[in-house]
Amino acid sequence: MKAFLYGTALQWRLDLRSKSLLITCYVVPLLFYALMGGIFTSINPESKATLIQSMTVMGVSMGALIGLPPSLVEHYGSDVKKMYSANGVPLYLGILSMSLSAFLHLLIMCGVITLTAPFVFDASLPRNLPLYFGSLAVFLAVSLSAGCALGLCVKSQAKLTMISQLLFLPSIMLSGILFPISLLPRFLASAGKIFPAAWGYRLMTEEGVYWQNLLPLAVLLSAAVLLCTLLLKRLQKE
Repeated sequence: MKAFLYGTALQWRLDLRSKSLLITCYVVPLLFYALMGGIFTSINPESKATLIQSMTVMGVSMGALIGLPPSLVEHYGSDVKKMYSANGVPLYLGILSMSLSAFLHLLIMCGVITLTAPFVFDASLPRNLPLYFGSLAVFLAVSLSAGCALGLCVKSQAKLTMISQLLFLPSIMLSGILFPISLLPRFLASAGKIFPAAWGYRLMTEEGVYWQNLLPLAVLLSAAVLLCTLLLKRLQKE
């Protein structure tokens, strides 16, 4: 346990020095929030009720799908994996420490949005903050697990960049944060449900925490964890 906590603290410090993670977990999401927050609320004043949730979904999705996977490829594609094997350290400890570090960074970013939006854009705070942050934690866990699976599946940084963007863009466009899902064709609305962003947004907005929102996220989490387990076993044999 001490080794895991030490590894997580070390990973946290390394992430603070990582330009890519800094950009994807803080700079771009907060810049998008600063620019689009004003545009959303000026075009549609009713968007103030869900502005915090919309910007949060965008920031979490970017950090999980674009920020985390390259770090995993760099980590498990280098001599670090050999060091794990030589010292008898389970490979899953690396992915756990990196996921927890990314979880904390993204949680800080979401906290900044939640605290500043009511003052900057006159956005409405969630009615039940403990329930909201609980829903956010679930969404973070599912999104990061999907990012971990993506980072373990693709070994090439160039291919990973392309695939990450191909997954990130539709997850945002079809999630309902930019425009109501009811405006989309039926097949596109259905396609958006395979991404955590759509269910996370529903979970954190006025629809609340219901089983019809939690169950799909639980299925996605289970599938991602199972895939990560299988991929780690394959890495261990290589």
